Amino acid sequence: MLDKKSVIGISALLVHAANIDEIYTDHEKLLVKNFITSYLKDENSDEILKKAEEIEKNSNQLLGYTNIIKQNSMEIKKDIIEHLWKVIISDNSVDQYEANLMRRICGLIYFPDKECAEIKLKLTKA
Repeated sequence: MLDKKSVIGISALLVHAANIDEIYTDHEKLLVKNFITSYLKDENSDEILKKAEEIEKNSNQLLGYTNIIKQNSMEIKKDIIEHLWKVIISDNSVDQYEANLMRRICGLIYFPDKECAEIKLKLTKA
């Protein structure tokens, strides 16, 4: 399971994924809050989202976020990749920067490309 600090860091990565196309919508914010509440049911998701947005705004390194993810089980990695894809495809398009981000993240956390593609496919058909 993820602790609060890890959830904040991963939420910052989700915010980064949402911001990469330079359009950060309320729907994307809601998807990030859904991630937060899936791990921290008793916390204020608005407060944690604000912290995550602040971290993302002041950071230009993905490595810190991915190191948190890398230490977790394949099941948690899969869940995080799924949340990342939900944010990215929420606007019904995936640009080259978003696709590149997902490839880089998967490489950094040792998540199989094939499984990443299967998650994306499942979500785009949903």
